[in-house]
Amino acid sequence: MSVKAIAKNVRMSPRKVNEVAALVRGRTVAEALVILDHVPRRAAQPVRKTVASAKANAIKNHNFKEDGLYIEQIFVNAGARFKRYRPAAHGRALPFIRRSSNVYVIVNGEQRPAKKPATTKKEAK
Repeated sequence: MSVKAIAKNVRMSPRKVNEVAALVRGRTVAEALVILDHVPRRAAQPVRKTVASAKANAIKNHNFKEDGLYIEQIFVNAGARFKRYRPAAHGRALPFIRRSSNVYVIVNGEQRPAKKPATTKKEAK
């Protein structure tokens, strides 16, 4: 079973975020977090937060083992685009598009056996 985490509307270009995501694609979650801590790119922070969130979701909500987690998929899509203007010569304004990204991280690994609730025996009458 796969567990996912999504970061939407990260205010960076998808092309730049995807370069960082490609560094950790297919690695274990522990390796990915170490790599992302040492990558000198601004896009490393939101990717790291999303990987850490997927790890937390897997451990807390789906009872996965922490050491067996690996990144099954990581991809970046374009988010919302905002049209903006910058000043130009002779009183003009030139349009540009401020881009954002959506980061998707899907992790997989070995699940722990589900704990059965303790049953209490009822006394016979």
